[in-house]
Amino acid sequence: MATETVTGSDYGDVVRNHLTRVEQQNASALDDVAELVLAGVRADGLVLAAGAGHSLAAVAETFYRAGGLACVRPIYHPELLPMHGAVSSTAAERRSGLAAEVLRDAGLAHHDVLFVFSTSGVNPYPVELAMHAANAGCPVVAVTSVAASALAPRRAGTTLAENATVVLDNLVPPGDATYPVANPVTAAVSTLATTFLWNLLMVRLFDKAAESGVSLPLWRSANVEGGDQANAELLRKYQTRVPQLG
Repeated sequence: MATETVTGSDYGDVVRNHLTRVEQQNASALDDVAELVLAGVRADGLVLAAGAGHSLAAVAETFYRAGGLACVRPIYHPELLPMHGAVSSTAAERRSGLAAEVLRDAGLAHHDVLFVFSTSGVNPYPVELAMHAANAGCPVVAVTSVAASALAPRRAGTTLAENATVVLDNLVPPGDATYPVANPVTAAVSTLATTFLWNLLMVRLFDKAAESGVSLPLWRSANVEGGDQANAELLRKYQTRVPQLG
C-alpha cells in the first residue's frame, strides 16, 4: 500500500488539525484561566504578559490590541528582543536573575495574573518568572508545550509548566517546525497556536463576564470611527499603572 504524502497544498489542513487539537485538549484549562482573569478584572488587577524571543509575539498580541483587554501590562527587557540582537536575546533568556529584575520593576499583587509565554518552557527567564510570581501569591498561567519541555535541556532545573497555577498547552512539537510532516524543518506553528489559545481565552472571558454582569475593559480599534474617544477613558484609567501605554 502506498504511503500518503502530505504536500504543500495540504499544509493548511495540518495547521487546522493542530488548532483543533489545541482547542479540544485545553477546553477545561481555558475555563479555569478565564475564571482567574475575570476575578482579577473584578478586583481591578492587571494581566501581566511575559515572554522571550519569539514568544514576545504573543505578548504583543495581548497588549493594546483592538478587542483586547486594556488591563494588560507587558513584561519584558530589551535584551530579550531578537531584533535588538538575535544571539544576545537567547543568552538573556538563559541568564538567571533577569526575571527578578523585570518583575521588581513591574510589581506583583495577588489580584494580578501573570501569563508566561514560552514554548520550550525550560530556560531560567520564564521558569524564574513563574517561581517569583508564585512566591508572591500571584497566579501564573503557563502557555507552553508540554511535549517540547519534556525533550528540551532543563537549564533551570525545572520547567515553566511545573511552576504554574494553570497550564495552556499549545501542543507544539519539539523544534517547532511542522513541514514536511515526515521530517519537519520549516513552518513553525508556535505563534499560530499560542495566538489561537489567547483568543479562545478572550472568547470565554467575554461570555463569562456577560453572564456575571461584568463589563470588560476592551480596546476599540483606533482606526474606526469613534475608536479614539472610546479608548480615552481606558487610557486615563490604566496609563499610570501601565507605563507602556505611553
